[in-house]
Amino acid sequence: MTSKKADKCRSLFDLEDAMYYYSLNEYLKSTFGEKVYKISLSGGMTCPNRDGTLSTKGCIFCSKGGSGEFSADKMLTVTEQIEQAKLRIKAKTDCKRFIAYFQPFTNTYGDIAYLRKIFYEAIQNPDVAVLSIATRPDCLGKDVLPLIDELNLIKPVWIELGLQTIHKKTADYIRRCYELEVYDEAVKNLKEIGVTVVTHIILGLPFETKEMMLESVKYAGERSDGIKLQLLHVLKDTDLLNDYKKGLFNTLSMEEYIDILCACIEILPKNVVVHRLTGDGDKNLLVAPQWSADKKRVLNSINKAFKERDIVQGSKYN
Repeated sequence: MTSKKADKCRSLFDLEDAMYYYSLNEYLKSTFGEKVYKISLSGGMTCPNRDGTLSTKGCIFCSKGGSGEFSADKMLTVTEQIEQAKLRIKAKTDCKRFIAYFQPFTNTYGDIAYLRKIFYEAIQNPDVAVLSIATRPDCLGKDVLPLIDELNLIKPVWIELGLQTIHKKTADYIRRCYELEVYDEAVKNLKEIGVTVVTHIILGLPFETKEMMLESVKYAGERSDGIKLQLLHVLKDTDLLNDYKKGLFNTLSMEEYIDILCACIEILPKNVVVHRLTGDGDKNLLVAPQWSADKKRVLNSINKAFKERDIVQGSKYN
C-alpha cells in the first residue's frame, strides 16, 4: 500500500472510530486541538532479556530489531532522527506536532546520564508534544522514576509497558521473565507521579483461549490510561517461528481476531484510550498470519464489524 492510500484508509477509519471506541486520534485532537503524529525513535538500547541479565534469548516472539523495524537509524542523534522523520511525514501530511516514541527494545534500560541526555533532547524539541517511552515494568527502578517525573513536568510523558498477558503459563512460555506483580508495582509507581500508562496486550498468543485474552484486556484496562491491542505476528528468525513450523499452534484468522477485538472494546472502561486495534508486522519478516499484511482490508473489516454489531466501548464493562 502506498503512503497516500494508507493515509486515505486511515482518515476514513478515523471519521467513524469515535462512534465505537475512544481512539488515540480522538484523544489527541481533543487534548492538543490538532492532529499529532507519532514518530518512532531509537535510543540504541538493548534489553535485560537479551544481554544475559535475565536471558540471552529475548521474548519468544521478538524480532532481532526488538520490534523497532520502523524506527529511525540508531546511528543518528535524536534530533537528526526527528528531523528525518518530519521530512518523511511532510510528504503525506501537514501535521506539525509529534509524539517522540522511543520504541525498540527496553528504553529505560541504560545509564541514567545517557537516558537523561536522549530524553531531554527529544522532549525539548519545540515540535514534540509528547514523549512516549516503551519499556519493561522491571526496568523502572528508583533511579529512573525521578527522571520520568522530572520530564513529565515539562511535557506529557507516556510509559508503554509490554505486559502481553496476565497468565503465568503464557508469560513463562513467551519468556517474559517477570511476574505480574512487577507490572502492578510499576503501574502504581507511575500513577503516583502522574505519568500516563499505556499497556500492550497481544491477542492470539499460543494456547490462550478467547476468555483468557479478555481477562488480560480487562485487567490492563482497569489499571491503564491507554491500551494497545496487538495481533500476534510470527516473524522470521524467532523461536516462535520454530514452534509454528512444528504445528504447535495456529495463528488467528481475521474473523477470529475481529470477533475477539469486538469483545475487547466492549469490556474496556470508557475512559481508556485505545492506541491500537492491530499492528503492522514488517512484510519482509512476516510469516503468519499473512492476512494482516493487507492493512486497508483489515481496518475496513474491523470498521464494518463494529458498525454491524453496534460495538460501544465499555458497554459490557462491570
